[in-house]
Amino acid sequence: MSLENLSCQKSFGGWHKRYKHHSEVLGCDMTFAVYLPPQAEQGGKLPVVYWLSGLTCTDENFMQKAGAQRMAAELGLIIVAPDTSPRGPGVPGDPDNAWDFGLGAGFYLNATQEPWAKHYRMHDYVVQELPALVEAHFPASQKRGISGHSMGGHGALVCALRNPGRYLSVSAFSPINNPMDCPWGQKAFSRYLGEERSKWREWDACVLISEAAEKLPLLVDQGDRDDFLAVQLKPEALQQAAKAANHPLELRLQPGYDHSYFFIASFIEDHLRHHGRALLG
Repeated sequence: MSLENLSCQKSFGGWHKRYKHHSEVLGCDMTFAVYLPPQAEQGGKLPVVYWLSGLTCTDENFMQKAGAQRMAAELGLIIVAPDTSPRGPGVPGDPDNAWDFGLGAGFYLNATQEPWAKHYRMHDYVVQELPALVEAHFPASQKRGISGHSMGGHGALVCALRNPGRYLSVSAFSPINNPMDCPWGQKAFSRYLGEERSKWREWDACVLISEAAEKLPLLVDQGDRDDFLAVQLKPEALQQAAKAANHPLELRLQPGYDHSYFFIASFIEDHLRHHGRALLG
């Protein structure tokens, strides 16, 4: 599969690059960003942390705002940031033009309902197609970690829990922990997956933890001044599910922090070190 390079900037001795390619899984062209640390030019293969962004974001938000490149360069980690949904001619969005569904809001699941089923298969894209592409074109090993923010935090948890052995590490910032029981998740799930709630269970981290075949430790940071904390994010649900399943979870409620990238930038070093311990050991 061919890649078209869109941009290239040097950063902390490595390179931030953006690429466009055609996705067979999503049936459209997709853009993703990759940070290649200096070690990528020294031979050998490096582990990869996949970053999943939140509602309304693209591949650019994390790479420009999180300040992750310095620590990735120090540790020798490749970072890959895909877009948050399919886009382009023929890709349906929200019929009401809302910001929390459709374009920019793929929810990292595989849709089963029309008109979204043809294109909205972000889970398969993130877990299968994109890593195969990255590992074919860059000095990337099959040692993978996954992280994300908000909708992307939900995506990171779900991708790791649904695919035992696929990832060696997982973390999340302000994830939508229990989408079956919050307005964002209920809207997305009812449209992408249909009204039968039993079909929603395989995309909810709180449910998946109870059935997880692998006890991959979870690191989750949440700001206590997050405007979405009580209604949309519900970290206490994840904590309760992890406790009931005896699943390792480090949930850190960070005083004074909100939902923004100021929060992510404040703790991204901790998260990359968390991934580094698993991926570089």
